[in-house]
Amino acid sequence: MDVLSDMIAATRVGRPGFGLTVRDAPWGRAYPRVPGAGFHMVMQGSCWLIPQRSQPIPLSVGDVVLLYGDQGHGLADAPGTPLTETAGPGEPQVIEGPGPRTTLLCGVYEFERAWSHPMLDALPEVVHVPARLGRHPHLRATVDLLTAELEDRAPGADAAAPALLDVLLVQILRAWLAEQPDGTGWASALHDPDLAATLGAIHDDLARQWTVEALAAHAGMSRATFARRFTASAGEPPLAYLTRWRMITAARRLREGDAPLSAIAKQVGYGSEYAFAKAFKRLHGTAPGRYRSNPTTSAQRGATRPRATLREEHRGDRAAS
Repeated sequence: MDVLSDMIAATRVGRPGFGLTVRDAPWGRAYPRVPGAGFHMVMQGSCWLIPQRSQPIPLSVGDVVLLYGDQGHGLADAPGTPLTETAGPGEPQVIEGPGPRTTLLCGVYEFERAWSHPMLDALPEVVHVPARLGRHPHLRATVDLLTAELEDRAPGADAAAPALLDVLLVQILRAWLAEQPDGTGWASALHDPDLAATLGAIHDDLARQWTVEALAAHAGMSRATFARRFTASAGEPPLAYLTRWRMITAARRLREGDAPLSAIAKQVGYGSEYAFAKAFKRLHGTAPGRYRSNPTTSAQRGATRPRATLREEHRGDRAAS
């Protein structure tokens, strides 16, 4: 099982929204909070990203930024330019002025934040991938293809652009993982053959009654060594991750299909519908049937639960499964 692809498929909702913005200096735009991940790609000129919690970042042609769980930010021709515009529907695509021109592709990937994956939780406020020569050639190829589709508007562009934006998300996350220090975080988990194989086994067979001992055997490690290495890389103990992924997968199946709760319970490793429903509600504050009927409201309610609670609930999950 490809863990990165599985994670994106389970936590993404809908298709990416995007649009082109052309501004001549001076200009400044405020971007409100989005329920997912905002992204920007500089297609012409240059600008500055103004995050809420860090220093302004200069951006130039080919640079890509991703802001997961962004609480709002700004873009401007210079760090001191007032943010007089607010990005939103109905705004003009082009505003001319006396200064140099900047063309941006701006948009959003929608994620179900209440069912966030720990790798996404580990992302910094801004994932900035500069257009450095020779670095991340597959990302650069995706940027070039996407730029060509948006500029040429050849037949089929409306189908090609959203597909390329999906590829762009994967390439941004790959580039971020590649830049992480060796031996730390999710980069080490996905690049370590033993841990990656064990994560793949979890994702591939959620119905199995996994124990730490069984996972350690799959990784070819002692129980203590495996638990220590897994927790250091994934940021939570193995059974806590197992519980989280079961709930993420269950939420996706509730959201996207009409299988009975008993079938979903079995698919994600619970011996009864009652045990599954109890674990689902314990972790996210709503019953699975109610989540299915109104996933947006239920997910917002679940998002208010502390993340530490989710990490600690694996003990009850093991007892109920």
